Amino acid sequence: MAASSAGVGERRVVISGMGTVSAAGVGTAALWTAARDGVSQVRPLVTEYPYDGRIKIAAQVPDFDPSKYLEKALLTFCDPFTQFTLVASDEAVAQAGFAREELSGPRVGVIIGSGIGGMTTIDHGLRHYYQERIRPDPFSVPRLIPSAAPTTLGMRYSAHGPTFALGSACSSASQAVGLAAQMIRFGLMDRAIVGGAEACVINGTIRAWEGLRVMTPDFCRPFSTGRNGMTLGEGAAVFVLETLESAQKRGHAPLCELAGYGTTSDAKDFVRPDIEGMIGAMEAALADAGLGPEAIDYLNAHGTATHANDITEAAAIGRVFGERAGRLPVSSTKPIHGHALGASAGLELALTIRALQEQIAPPTINFLDFDPRCPIDAVPNEARRIEIRAAMSNSFAFGGINAVLIVRALAGEA
Repeated sequence: MAASSAGVGERRVVISGMGTVSAAGVGTAALWTAARDGVSQVRPLVTEYPYDGRIKIAAQVPDFDPSKYLEKALLTFCDPFTQFTLVASDEAVAQAGFAREELSGPRVGVIIGSGIGGMTTIDHGLRHYYQERIRPDPFSVPRLIPSAAPTTLGMRYSAHGPTFALGSACSSASQAVGLAAQMIRFGLMDRAIVGGAEACVINGTIRAWEGLRVMTPDFCRPFSTGRNGMTLGEGAAVFVLETLESAQKRGHAPLCELAGYGTTSDAKDFVRPDIEGMIGAMEAALADAGLGPEAIDYLNAHGTATHANDITEAAAIGRVFGERAGRLPVSSTKPIHGHALGASAGLELALTIRALQEQIAPPTINFLDFDPRCPIDAVPNEARRIEIRAAMSNSFAFGGINAVLIVRALAGEA
């Protein structure tokens, strides 16, 4: 899926603000510092109930007290994934230079992606019903539905435009951002609050992921020899989108231009990635941005550190970027913030934007040695100062849903 660069597609979309909640804590600055400096935020697993599984680590949001950020009356309706969303959105809106009431009205949309939604509420409800025989909380349903995050955001800002949840597994946040950009381009709305959120580092979810045999008990090592799987994470990333013209009129300097979005479906396997689908999404994003592969100076990879994904993604990068593939700086930041599922692509986009701003490629940490089956420059272990004009962020989800975003610098245009 790629929009035309002509006609209504000339409405250029920019990212005016962003906010995150992650294993590094509240705020994008903390996340970027951890990623840039290569400091993993994976810690010993903390669960409400004793956990008897094999995996004892996760990238959880540390010491998060929602009452420090959100009104008490609101918390009754908020599962942790919605809490993360609201806190991240407040940072994004503030950075975008908007007061809360300035994002009201029918031309402002809200799209939030999540792989699962209110899993904590679901888990508590099932425990209460099956084990403790406690009557369900009357607000369980409004808390657990995936649309809780976008609708609560819509209420917070009185945004009456298109508002919905989007579920595309690990590509959810990228799909939310990309779809909102297309809707702004084609005049369906003028501004949007978009991103992804997940809060499911709990016993049942970890057990389910263990069953897939894709979790590492020690270190996540994307593209490296010795890799043995991913680490589960949680958090949220939210972005404020508008047209370049709108930002210029109000004298705001955007973070970057959201130049390209491409999405494809493998339509082949529930868990095994397909190289053609990955290639198609990257090529569609490039076409949407009106760029050739040579214009991309940094790539934030999906990079899960699972055997099949890393080999397939590296091969897809090779096909798209040709002889440049071995020199193009490519890093996976999942060893820093974990694989946050529906939020992961959003956290990675935020880091891609910071990489563009700072002209620094964050490292792929825990890297042991070059794997000949992954012939890419994975920026091993140490950040690298490079010139970045445009950057790509890849997200490849279970079920074969692929989404790729391209951001570009806007020097002197805002």
